[in-house]
Amino acid sequence: MQLTLIKNSNNTQSVLYKLARVIYAETSASSLQLVEAMASMVYNIYIKYNISFDDIADNEKIFSVLNSKSDRHENLTVIPTDKKFQMCLRVVQKMLNGNLRDNVFGATKFHHIDVMPDWARARGYIAEVDDVLFYL
Repeated sequence: MQLTLIKNSNNTQSVLYKLARVIYAETSASSLQLVEAMASMVYNIYIKYNISFDDIADNEKIFSVLNSKSDRHENLTVIPTDKKFQMCLRVVQKMLNGNLRDNVFGATKFHHIDVMPDWARARGYIAEVDDVLFYL
């Protein structure tokens, strides 16, 4: 008997989980407001730069958590039934459906308050949610 792997052809479901996982890892889903802010920023990047959601979710320049040296990298491994991850899934689904309000005023960059990247030194942030600063 030969087994055949059945692949889910629904790319939307894959992107949903990928984005939710990255947002969960970056935010630890510490608050609904922060998860919504991060998802809003993802949507802003999608609109402004015409980058696919799939490519955004894989971009280490956007999400430092994707770098194996990041302190938050281990957060990428999350149980799908985790309540905070489920919150991320719901918010990302809302964003993908175009039903999420932009609460970061068009921001396309962010960093955690305990890190100061070079690109942020000459800019003023436009939104602060929990311990994350958002920039245009």
